Amino acid sequence: MSIYASAVKKPVTTILIFLITMVLGLYSLTQLPIDLYPEIELPFLSVYTIYPGASAADIETNITRPIEDALNSVSGLKEMRSTSSDNVSVIFMEFEYETNLDEASNDVRSSLALIQSLLPEDAEDPTILKFNSSMIPVIFYAITAEESYKGLEKILDEKLVNPLNRIDGVGNVTLSGVPGREIYVEVDPRRMEAYNLTIEQVGNVLRAENMNMPAGYLEMGKMDYPIRIQGEFAESDLIANLIVGNFSGNNVYLRDIATVNDTIRETKLVSKIDGKQGMTLFVQKMSGANSVQICREVDAEIQKLQKSLPPDIRIEKIMDTSEFILGSINNLTETLMYAALFVVLVVLFFLGRWRATLIVILTIPISLLVAFVYIFLTGSSINIISLSSLSIAIGMVVDDAIVVLENITKHIERGSRPREAAIYATNEVWLAVIVTTLTVVAVFLPLTFVQGLTGVLFAQLGWIVSITIIMSTVAAITLTPTLSTLLLRLRPVKENAPWWTWDGSIHKFLGWLDGFYVKTLSWVLHHKKFVIAAALVVFTGSMMLFKFIGTEFMPAADESRVSATVELQTGTRVTETEKVADRIDSIVRKQIPEVKLISMSAGTDDSGRLTSLFGQSGTHVVTFTFALLDVEDRKRSSEEIAEEIRGIIAPMPEVINFSVLAVSGGMGAMGGNTVDIEIYGFDISQTNLLAEQLAGRVRKIQGAANVDISRDKSKPELQIILDQDKLLRYGLTTAQVSTAIRNRVDGLTATRLRQFGDEYDVIVRYKESARNSITELQNIGVALPTGQIIRLGEIATVKEYWSPPNIERKRKERVVTVSVTPYKRALNLIAEDIQKELDAMTIPSGVMVEISGAYEDMAESFMDIGLLMVISLILVYLVMASQFESLKMPVIIMLSIPFAFSGVAIALFLTGTNLSIIAAIGAIMLIGIVVKNAVVLVDFINLTRDRGVELYQAVLQSGRSRLRPVLMTSLTTILAMLPLAINAGEGSELWQPMGIAVIGGLVFSTIVTMVLVPVGYVLIARHGERDKKHKVAFRDMKFLEEIKENHENGRS
Repeated sequence: MSIYASAVKKPVTTILIFLITMVLGLYSLTQLPIDLYPEIELPFLSVYTIYPGASAADIETNITRPIEDALNSVSGLKEMRSTSSDNVSVIFMEFEYETNLDEASNDVRSSLALIQSLLPEDAEDPTILKFNSSMIPVIFYAITAEESYKGLEKILDEKLVNPLNRIDGVGNVTLSGVPGREIYVEVDPRRMEAYNLTIEQVGNVLRAENMNMPAGYLEMGKMDYPIRIQGEFAESDLIANLIVGNFSGNNVYLRDIATVNDTIRETKLVSKIDGKQGMTLFVQKMSGANSVQICREVDAEIQKLQKSLPPDIRIEKIMDTSEFILGSINNLTETLMYAALFVVLVVLFFLGRWRATLIVILTIPISLLVAFVYIFLTGSSINIISLSSLSIAIGMVVDDAIVVLENITKHIERGSRPREAAIYATNEVWLAVIVTTLTVVAVFLPLTFVQGLTGVLFAQLGWIVSITIIMSTVAAITLTPTLSTLLLRLRPVKENAPWWTWDGSIHKFLGWLDGFYVKTLSWVLHHKKFVIAAALVVFTGSMMLFKFIGTEFMPAADESRVSATVELQTGTRVTETEKVADRIDSIVRKQIPEVKLISMSAGTDDSGRLTSLFGQSGTHVVTFTFALLDVEDRKRSSEEIAEEIRGIIAPMPEVINFSVLAVSGGMGAMGGNTVDIEIYGFDISQTNLLAEQLAGRVRKIQGAANVDISRDKSKPELQIILDQDKLLRYGLTTAQVSTAIRNRVDGLTATRLRQFGDEYDVIVRYKESARNSITELQNIGVALPTGQIIRLGEIATVKEYWSPPNIERKRKERVVTVSVTPYKRALNLIAEDIQKELDAMTIPSGVMVEISGAYEDMAESFMDIGLLMVISLILVYLVMASQFESLKMPVIIMLSIPFAFSGVAIALFLTGTNLSIIAAIGAIMLIGIVVKNAVVLVDFINLTRDRGVELYQAVLQSGRSRLRPVLMTSLTTILAMLPLAINAGEGSELWQPMGIAVIGGLVFSTIVTMVLVPVGYVLIARHGERDKKHKVAFRDMKFLEEIKENHENGRS
């Protein structure tokens, strides 16, 4: 007994099975976390090595190159980049996606162990850092204060950071730009030398006086008393009263030669929020934690803790990723609702029965809830990939139910009882329904095998759509006939019904449409040559449109933020950098009303050693984050606002280089959306010159914004060159002189002040006026072994020197990168213009130039998608060939596929949308969707011919019979995609290209399916062809009957 007959005969069991499935789906849905993307393990490792005192060139020779040679053989390594700058070497390794990074880390560790002995003695051990998407902060706050600013670190540490760290799922809470406390002993060198003292002696006194020390036990009577000497400073005020020496029988106090400043730590970093001094707090989540829930809890906790903080401390949110996530998720949920509503209206329009519509619509929640069970079992989250997968599937899950129900309705209208109609009608179409599902699965399942970033992101889409479609098919051939038996009744159509009823208006219109289609089809079948010629012209013409359609890697989403990096002349003091930053801040605030908060950071935090890993830093660099009003509350996009900010910064004479980017929350954020020109060559000055020339040419290209050169300009430094002969004469060594200069200029950390469980450095150094010019530097006194003082100018010369910048390497060669961000122009068009500029330039010998960046990623992804398309086409052909037992039938059915691509080209061209990876995946989806309609039509033509109907007549009859189901299935998918294509909310930019591509392809291919597929069928199939098959089948039957008869005669 077939599955649908069993389902019809056991309705209670069938309905209960589906109810249980829905309950499981609802339970899974309540347990799922919400995030922006599936958790992705980024395939990156970094090796970070510190070599104090070494220049960029020394670091490259002694650290970077040996490590690169050792790591080159690590398995799975895709690419290796490195940056050698003063004191630090950073090697950045990119592996293939889905590489096991734990194994890769072990391989890297083993390779480093082999060359450890070859590295310089003073170099620290290399550190391996592993990246993960959960390292990206989920929420940022700006904190400003007036009176409490100096004590902000202590206040926030106790009252904010510790409680936030206790929230479940929070991985780390970090404060940036914290004004830490330090005690500076600012020495007057003239007074100090007058008392025959040195910085080192002052430091030793401080160290010796500031100590607590146990001194054993005193046995007294029956007790043991521990003895402790308490000498530590309780307050910084006591330091000034220390006796540091004796001169002419008098005590010399520290206050006689120095001033003690208990103040905030001197740093070369200035952080401002809306023009006020402040700092940033950001929260990272644990791997696999729920981003939205963490942001909600952190926000609620901060609102509560704010009351316990001093009143002048203000905490403002700069960025909350959960807002964008929730905006995108709500947007997609809304899209799902609209899609479901459109599907209901389409079904109701064509069937005109509430009961029939209800039966079809029930497949939507059943199929979608099964997807949630899959997400729950795989430990994934509700994210924009999973929700958009459901938006894509929602229009298709009703297709099978529509085909089955429409056929059952026809049988009932012919007078069959619902039970018989359900079984016979399902029997007629169930095989076609299964084949159409297999063709869709044949398209979506290969998505799960694609490599690289595309594969990681879209594997979930492949699985979810495949599972929902399979579930909808199971529901269509079991639940739909069961419910039809219980709910459908014969309702004769009233011929003279009033016009406002379904019978009087829509039914008549559909009858007229059937008649019009049959007439059209009849004309088409008698003018086959003209139709084929016209189709070829249309196809060729539409393919030519791809020349005028731009391409991009991933569409960028408007996340209501703009970031900017501004570089001044290398070596500019942080105070000067701050003035320029303040000027930009005030102009932006006046001219751009859409900006609601500006966070600015100038300079570099020299205590944070890992800053070299993340972006540029230096006293001459300013970074801005402009938080904008929500998408709904402004007319301009973040891209347009970014362009206006570029217009503000560009004319400033102090600015050497700058880059302004609209922060993308899209998948563009994964790989950026830039064209990078990589210039390989050993000679730094030669490649610098070429990079400057190229950048100048590229800036003139239309749509090229943020033309940025990766290599910093050479920076000025003062070099002290010691005279070795004089050093020898005075009994000094290079180490002694170097230490003396460092202690006087940078400062000697003499001891630490301990208060309330915290320690603060006490630093002894020359006062500001004694260390702010070359003359003062030459006047620094160095103590000889005899106790005399000699000036630095007597034993050394001070020269100004331009030190080489950071040295970048890629594939073990020196490289400088010129990167370009497109503005309102497609990536491929800018890349083509850049290539023309490169062809026009003369490239010096020994230098190689390549185009890469997101353009290269895009080319790789399009290659993957091309391969995916070929696999999908082969799988679809194989499925259909096995179903129809014919190698020619699939060719007829697949005639509609090229025209789906014509529709995509026309839709993208008319809407001015670029062809991105998302649009390309939409085009691949069409292979499965388009073939469904053709399979239903061809299968019915075969069925009609098997009943003995002549070829042309069979085509016309089948066309008339299948027109409505084909239109219904196409319209449900088109209208389900419509909200994706036209929605303008948060995150909608990501999925618009897919919606547009699918709608364009489906509208075009539906027309082609109903016109060109019948023509192809008539051309390939011949009159009497199926009659011959019947004769063979009849002969076989006759032969079997004869055997049976002989067998029975033999028995008797």
